Amino acid sequence: MMRVPDDPLTPVTDRVAARVLLVDDDGAVLLLRGCDPARRDRGTWWFTPGGGLDAGESSEDAARREAREETGFEVADLGPVVFRRTADFDFENVRYRQREQFYCVRCARFTIDDTGWTDVERRSVLDHRWWTADELQSTDETIHPPELAQILDEVVRGGPVAD
Repeated sequence: MMRVPDDPLTPVTDRVAARVLLVDDDGAVLLLRGCDPARRDRGTWWFTPGGGLDAGESSEDAARREAREETGFEVADLGPVVFRRTADFDFENVRYRQREQFYCVRCARFTIDDTGWTDVERRSVLDHRWWTADELQSTDETIHPPELAQILDEVVRGGPVAD
């Protein structure tokens, strides 16, 4: 049975996710551009590497695994949780309520390696690029989380992080 994303009676799948802000030496963050392959008419958006926790997996382990799978980057020092949020969204005809923790990792700029991508990532990830806080602040593109420019600015300045 196909779920109807706009139907308020569609069941919600709760999930926990870990996401990673990969921040280069110039203070730019690596984002992936994606779409919902089941609803390409909804456009595209930019998002941080990360995803749902596997059974029995800690948030930290999931963050490391997701960074490796989605970018090819091996995270040594994960860094602190810099932001938490709950996101409600539809993807491939499933409605999600996802509790997310964002970690920050400082790194040299690198080119992503997509050999670890899953089938769903191959269907939904379209591009990647490094974004500065100023670029995030001034873009008309959809960015997730919407507060990312502020979070990145706080992380780069070394000030208090959002929680």
